[in-house]
Amino acid sequence: MSQKIVVHVPDESGGRRVHVDSTVLGLAYNVRDVEEFLRRAGLDWDESRIAASPLIEWRGGGPDVWPAPWGPGGP
Repeated sequence: MSQKIVVHVPDESGGRRVHVDSTVLGLAYNVRDVEEFLRRAGLDWDESRIAASPLIEWRGGGPDVWPAPWGPGGP
């Protein structure tokens, strides 16, 4: 695969921007969102492949980092 996939640092809403090359695919709130964005971009990846792939650059934490929008401790 020659495409660069990047899942960015969570923002204040808890979402993570997803890029393929220089194209923003959307703001993901979980791995299923990442899977759907990649599917829409023509890349057929399932959750387990996304979580384990060295081809995805996870910034600010791996596929298990999806902070709540209100931060630690809840609303």
